[in-house]
Amino acid sequence: IAGLMSRIYHSLGILSKGHLVEVDRSGLVAGYVGQTALKTAEVVKSALGGVLFVDEAYALTTRGPQDYGQEAVETLLKAMEDNRDDLVVIVAGYVDLMNDFVHSNPGLESRFNRFMYFPDYTVDEMVGIFHLRCDNAGYRLAVGAEETLRRIIREESEDNIGFGNARGVRNLFEQAVSRQANRLAMQDTVTRDELMDITAGGLEDAQADVRE
Repeated sequence: IAGLMSRIYHSLGILSKGHLVEVDRSGLVAGYVGQTALKTAEVVKSALGGVLFVDEAYALTTRGPQDYGQEAVETLLKAMEDNRDDLVVIVAGYVDLMNDFVHSNPGLESRFNRFMYFPDYTVDEMVGIFHLRCDNAGYRLAVGAEETLRRIIREESEDNIGFGNARGVRNLFEQAVSRQANRLAMQDTVTRDELMDITAGGLEDAQADVRE
């Protein structure tokens, strides 16, 4: 969505370049005093004329007043004011945490006053995402594995705040493939079906990995 917004604003003449620069906390915050402002300023400079997208922006303000994330926020606020004619900043994250982020600083409150809410994927949609991952990578669910997949996705969506919907499905898929590779590596011979099939047991093992 941020990428689409950058191109739309460029086509409307609002932004001079219309490119997208995506970062998270690690892309803005340095490990030493005074370095975060420089690091954040460099990121802003690279985004001028386009959209700066900060994912999981709440991570900048959830570690206490002495954290360098506060320095990144202050630098970002000044840059937004100084470059308001040719820079758009979009921040994203979980709804409750982003509400806390926006209200943590009067400057954030005044500048971030337009909000878009994206509903969570349903279990059916996430199962579809998993199938798409399988298709793209040459895998398939073994017989009886889909019900296990549905149960796992339902459980993680309800119990694990870090599951993250599509990202959680991707992590589950990657862990299932990794578990399968480790299991098959112990066998003397491997059939084509064994290489392609993601089993119910493999999914259950992958769920344990996702929760770690």
